[in-house]
Amino acid sequence: MAALGWGIGFYGPPIYLQAIRENRGWPVALISTAVTTHFVIGAVVVANLPTLYLRFGVPIATRTGAILLAVGVLGWACATTPWVLFVATLLGGAGWAAMGAAAVNAIVSPWFVRTRPLALSMAYNGASIGGAVFSPLWVTAIGVLGFPIAAAAIGVVTISTIWVLADLLFSRAPQEMGLRPDGDAVGIMAASGGSPAAGLRCAPTLWGDLKFLTLSVGMALGLFAQIGLIAHLFSLLVPALGPQPAGLAMGLATASAIAGRTLVGWVMPADADRRVVACASYAVQIAGSVVFILAAGTSVPLLLLGVVLFGAGIGNATSLPPLIAQVEFPKDHVPRVVALTIAVAQAAYAFAPASFGLIREFAPSAAGAASSAAPGVFVAAACAQGLAICAFLLGRNR
Repeated sequence: MAALGWGIGFYGPPIYLQAIRENRGWPVALISTAVTTHFVIGAVVVANLPTLYLRFGVPIATRTGAILLAVGVLGWACATTPWVLFVATLLGGAGWAAMGAAAVNAIVSPWFVRTRPLALSMAYNGASIGGAVFSPLWVTAIGVLGFPIAAAAIGVVTISTIWVLADLLFSRAPQEMGLRPDGDAVGIMAASGGSPAAGLRCAPTLWGDLKFLTLSVGMALGLFAQIGLIAHLFSLLVPALGPQPAGLAMGLATASAIAGRTLVGWVMPADADRRVVACASYAVQIAGSVVFILAAGTSVPLLLLGVVLFGAGIGNATSLPPLIAQVEFPKDHVPRVVALTIAVAQAAYAFAPASFGLIREFAPSAAGAASSAAPGVFVAAACAQGLAICAFLLGRNR
């Protein structure tokens, strides 16, 4: 589900943008606004995902999401007027929300409590695999079949796959099958996964809870920096590496994301301060931004080192906030906390590519620097992640 959701709903829009620009000749600003609308409507749906699950159940909500996502992408491909494109973004954005980070957390969490860090890291790795598989797949399919046929074919595969998974797997809960979370034997007390004080310190509303606010702001700032930099990284690597090696370097970033997320899932102790772990992950990415600045757009070894360091934290920015929520909030509140946190982050990072584009366009560069150096982009990413670290530390237990 993660591979299909991210491959179509997250990594797909940049490719759709280029395909529509070539086929329709519409302004980039117009299509970019449609991409932003796609992510913003997704944030609205994510915020209400727990309610949708309670009313309709996980299987129906997930199948509906797959249908909306497939129809939305087909609408992108077939749009002949801007208003049709924006209707398509509303459908696709809503569908992507039902197959994104909050959905993965909601489906995995009932099955794993004590071993949830590893389980979530493995599940979220599907998102990275989706990017590695679907980015070249979309380019090839659109080039060979055309955008409408490619969208229809991938949409049919997506609906069929999710329909089967929802019936066979997502419709079941461990309690209904006489099972315990983490594979524990019946009769063994299940781990709660939360801190003893989690139920004692909840504010009347989440918006008045310091831990929720700092978690949401920290995740939003971290992903804003990440999405903004990644959106421009390929074009910044091309002058020094060339198109094909730059594409491989982006694949290296994906591999680093999988490795970093999996490593944290395996080695993070159960009693670790997960906010500190998140801060350490952002610190590694800040080091990557500093290396990018030192590379000055010309040093290939430093550019590749920057890709590895920055990539190592890409996956953790998505998987760690739900794990922090698990230990800081009562069990019954965790789904809503995770959904709202991801919604806030998604609403923020929807504007990141455009914001970093403005920084890249107007930030002054050093005289004689390579045109691809763009130090302002890397400084902005480092500053945003530094603020994310401050937010996470502010919410730690005193």
